[in-house]
Amino acid sequence: MNNNHLHHESGNFLEFLFLLLIVIILMIYIIATVLSNRHYKRWPLHRTVFWILGTVCVATAVVGPLAHRAHIDFTVHMLGHLLLGMLAPIFMVLAAPTTLFLRTLNVKTARRLSSALKSRPLQLLSNPIVTTLLNLGGLWILYTTNLYSMTHQNIFLHLFIHLHVFIAGYLFTISMIYIDPVSNRYSYIYRSIILIIALAGHGILSKYIYAHPPIGVLAAQAELGGMLMYYGGDLIDIILIFILCLQWFRASRPRNKVNELLGS
Repeated sequence: MNNNHLHHESGNFLEFLFLLLIVIILMIYIIATVLSNRHYKRWPLHRTVFWILGTVCVATAVVGPLAHRAHIDFTVHMLGHLLLGMLAPIFMVLAAPTTLFLRTLNVKTARRLSSALKSRPLQLLSNPIVTTLLNLGGLWILYTTNLYSMTHQNIFLHLFIHLHVFIAGYLFTISMIYIDPVSNRYSYIYRSIILIIALAGHGILSKYIYAHPPIGVLAAQAELGGMLMYYGGDLIDIILIFILCLQWFRASRPRNKVNELLGS
């Protein structure tokens, strides 16, 4: 009884930390928008809307009723995975946060940040192969070992997995579609090939989950969760594919004006 009470208290504290972090991230972006508008032309409203949508997806996945239900229902857990690791990163990448923050900094600091973004470690983390391994590889380890069941027993591991899912999803997204400036641009063909491989790997994993439930997961929940991962993942991936193809079309036909949504 005492252990359950401690676990409940730890869960409440973790939820508070998640919520606090989400609010801070949202406020930093809004403050940066205000500062940027004082010195440059107005920051596009749709960028801010994308950032808000992204933070809402993150909040829904880690705080509140859905997050609570995810602890006992694998299908709901998988919905949280789609929101946290796939949909939220797309929205937040479309918000172009790096471009916004560069606009708010003085010239000297902005140049330092630009130099840091060109460093070898960050270049490595922008390679689609590396980001695919971090993103997809992490999911395979999570669902094909006892790691998933361990996250329900260790609050810090639970926190780490959530952070990894989001960060890996974000890095994967920025390696596939270029909204913010990047130091090393990979070809559209290269990115498309890696994206196809990643989508195939995601689909195979969802089928594996359907047939081989993770440790501690009921077969019925694993089947529903696997189906949600497969079809829900495909729906979100369509957004990523559409943006990549539209950027490719724009690059091949520079005179054709495409929505500002896709960046310059």
